[in-house]
Amino acid sequence: MERVTERFIRYAKQHTTSDPESKTYPSTDRQMVFMKKLTAELTEIGCTEVELDNYGYVMATIPSKGVNNVPIVGFIAHVDTSPDFSGENVQPQIFEHYDCEAIYLKNNVVIHPDEFPEILQYIGQTIITADGSTLLGADDKAGVAEIVTAAEFLLKSKEIKHGKIRLGFTPDEEIGKGTDHFDVKKFGADFAFTLDGGEIGELEFENFNAAGAKIKIQGRSVHPGAAKNKMINASLVAHEIIGMLPPLERPEHTEKYEGFFHLTDFKGNVEKAEVSWIIRDHDLQKFEQKKKLLTEIVQKVNFEHGKKVAEIEITDQYFNMRQKIEPVMHVVEIAKQAMLQAGVEPKIRAIRGGTDGARLSYEGLPCPNIFAGGHNFHGPYEFVPEQSMEKAVEVIVNIAQLVEKTK
Repeated sequence: MERVTERFIRYAKQHTTSDPESKTYPSTDRQMVFMKKLTAELTEIGCTEVELDNYGYVMATIPSKGVNNVPIVGFIAHVDTSPDFSGENVQPQIFEHYDCEAIYLKNNVVIHPDEFPEILQYIGQTIITADGSTLLGADDKAGVAEIVTAAEFLLKSKEIKHGKIRLGFTPDEEIGKGTDHFDVKKFGADFAFTLDGGEIGELEFENFNAAGAKIKIQGRSVHPGAAKNKMINASLVAHEIIGMLPPLERPEHTEKYEGFFHLTDFKGNVEKAEVSWIIRDHDLQKFEQKKKLLTEIVQKVNFEHGKKVAEIEITDQYFNMRQKIEPVMHVVEIAKQAMLQAGVEPKIRAIRGGTDGARLSYEGLPCPNIFAGGHNFHGPYEFVPEQSMEKAVEVIVNIAQLVEKTK
């Protein structure tokens, strides 16, 4: 049986970055290429009902073994990597017996304990990074590798009894479209877990309420020598809007349950400008207030210019799954017990982000999130400890058996 580390490295080398500007689904052909390989692999290890649909979703079944009439549990992970940083030609680096020193990579990328103290949790363990020129892709290929490795173990085991288990792999999670065409009814699970969390022990059933905002600004370009009372510099109007937002409500100044406005894109000149944000808050009321504030700022700018120079479009992306999980908290308890059995201390916390599970929970599939083991996602400082991935596999296997015991 292939070890989870070997499987993860094999997956990490395959380019699967999603594209937020694409109009296709999945957003990139390279994701479909990966999904076709994954479909073949799931069939090869013995899964049944393996299916790849036209949208790039892969679903498969681990048949029940010695157990009937128990809830069907699902495990879900996404295959795309973030467009925030290059995911092409990933070259994983393996550092065995980590010794608490800085890890030096290409392009002056240094994972130094002074800046990334979380790495000190893993002294003596095996650390996997990229080479400094790309992200690693543990978000979420570590989750994919963990699920497939656990599936192979359960399929080959003659001793472990469990009910029917469903596996799901999605594209385009990183661009907020991971469940746009996910067929919950066809998936057929009573509840599921996404393997899309960070450090070992994470167990999450709360996430941000999320929206995207885009402001388009129409300026007036006039020769600067004759611009008085005529020119409207669209780029400066954009800066004016940015300056009206509370400076301490940015990602770099927030933590825990604190929400934020995150400026993700700015392009413009004198004539036209366009600015994009993501808006996040765990509290629904504060989330709505944030959206209202940005709308009121645009209205204020238009009033001050005496005309409509800016227009705003806000799109809700997903909501806090806590509301849907609280009525079925036994699902969280199963994951918690599975971690304890694996010798992992559960760290129940709110996600400062979102997962496919947030939207799936609102579509009728309760779906808490479990650690996949990685740190510092979406950039060259990303790393994942081998032992964390191994524990994630163990947790999946334990959940399969704990569901059996709920009958």
